[in-house]
Amino acid sequence: MKCERDWLFAAFCSSAFAKQGISCLELPLIEHTRGPDLDRLSTVLSDTTFDWIVITSPEASSVFLEAWKAAGTPNVTVGVVGAGTASIFEEVVQSSKRSLNIAFVPSKATGKVLASELPKNGNEKCTVLYPASAKASNEIEEGLSNRGFEVTRLNTYTTESVHHVDQTVLKQALSAPVIAVASPSAIHAWVGLIPESEQWSNSVACIGETTAKAAKKLGLTNVYYPANPGLEGWVGSILEALQANVRL
Repeated sequence: MKCERDWLFAAFCSSAFAKQGISCLELPLIEHTRGPDLDRLSTVLSDTTFDWIVITSPEASSVFLEAWKAAGTPNVTVGVVGAGTASIFEEVVQSSKRSLNIAFVPSKATGKVLASELPKNGNEKCTVLYPASAKASNEIEEGLSNRGFEVTRLNTYTTESVHHVDQTVLKQALSAPVIAVASPSAIHAWVGLIPESEQWSNSVACIGETTAKAAKKLGLTNVYYPANPGLEGWVGSILEALQANVRL
């Protein structure tokens, strides 16, 4: 399985930020590896038809697409948690001759809202396949099950901290006024790298509320996040954190 890393940013690397004179440092902390149910995914897609496939992260999208192609690209209807996840499907949707249909995005990019808004389309026994991270909570399947959906969850990948971090780069990251994180796994990995002797209290800009809650639970206090999860709101939260640091 292809390993893709979740990234911790000392500041968000984009041309828009560069124009404002904001420099950034990239420190890879998370890698994605095979989950226990990965080998089952293509077989399940070949043998079973679902009313919905629910995808909640870019990595889950990539893993699903590999299995979907291995299964012979069967007709599937997909619900995604937000625009970032949907973007992984764009090229495939254009070339799939409608065998893959992105048919639902919730009003807010969270698992809780997705579970509360996914349409049943008049089908009393609406079936859902949920390929997920082994570390994902049960929020989505519980929310859907409580509404009467029949959910099959497959843990197709998991996340682990990278085994080696460049100490010179880490030292630079520790001095950055803002770190930007896109997942609870990333913030857990970051906190695990902070030396016990380091009184680190700089700002954290999170992609959404779930990551922000994880940061606060770990004892971080200067936490910023957008009301609506996503890249655009994340950029705004990073700018807000940077501006707050300038005022201090």
